[in-house]
Amino acid sequence: MIQIGVDFGGTKIEAAALDAAGQYVVRTRIPNPGSYDAAIRDVRDLIAAVERDAGATGTIGIGTPGSVDPRSGLMRNANSTYLNGRTFRYDLEHAIGRELRIANDANCMALSEAVDGAAVGARTAFAVIIGTGVGGGLVVDGQIVEGANGIGGEWGHVPLPWMTAEEFPGPACWCGQAGCLDMLISGTGLRKDYAARGGEGLDCPAIVAAVREADPLAVAALDAYVSRLGRAMAMIVNIVDPDVFVVAGGMSNVTEIYPALPDIVRAHVFGGVWEGRIVPAQWGDASGVRGAARLWGR
Repeated sequence: MIQIGVDFGGTKIEAAALDAAGQYVVRTRIPNPGSYDAAIRDVRDLIAAVERDAGATGTIGIGTPGSVDPRSGLMRNANSTYLNGRTFRYDLEHAIGRELRIANDANCMALSEAVDGAAVGARTAFAVIIGTGVGGGLVVDGQIVEGANGIGGEWGHVPLPWMTAEEFPGPACWCGQAGCLDMLISGTGLRKDYAARGGEGLDCPAIVAAVREADPLAVAALDAYVSRLGRAMAMIVNIVDPDVFVVAGGMSNVTEIYPALPDIVRAHVFGGVWEGRIVPAQWGDASGVRGAARLWGR
């Protein structure tokens, strides 16, 4: 038996089949078609192609942006906005002709890393997604914690804790609130902070390159970014106290963010004691598709 995972991204849809040992049997991707009916058709055909190439039928897990409302069954908060308000899971099951499981893509990433990635052996793992936006996922004892309303782990839309006077009230967020982590510890947040300090309109890789050249504006922007990320992690420690934070997304590749984070976390947690780990995701961008496949267990 194989396990099939589908990672429904904003620009691409990736599918992979894993064997019992977690090795890839098939891995492929297609562009996101940009419309609902086409997405249902393309995912159906993608799964059929994976099973044909693998020579086996498998369980099916789907990792999506946003989440399914557990009461209505409707998708919500997806950046592929044509999914929102639609019965995506039901329509896919009808098109494919069998049951599937679905979870938020950040939760899939957390599950993947807990099963056979950087969080193996941890009882509690919190996934930190820091790319264009900010996402999170929580796994406890090998199980995703979605919460009663399906929004567990959505730390991107809580305000930055322990704001300084200069930071308060924080930038307006697309969700309607202000000071959200999505605006401050994403790659987008770093870029905007650098520009606000008088820097040129650089993207994140260019800002990091400038840090490595000791550009003072870039160094100040990255220092502020790391401080905010550490404070945000400390808030999670005070609520969940994970054994490990697993970090993914474009900013996870910036090695300069890791050395200072443990001390910042300890400076803000209750009692000042914390001995957890902060590590980059072992599977990187593949964690989403692998975690989707793992929604059926091992």
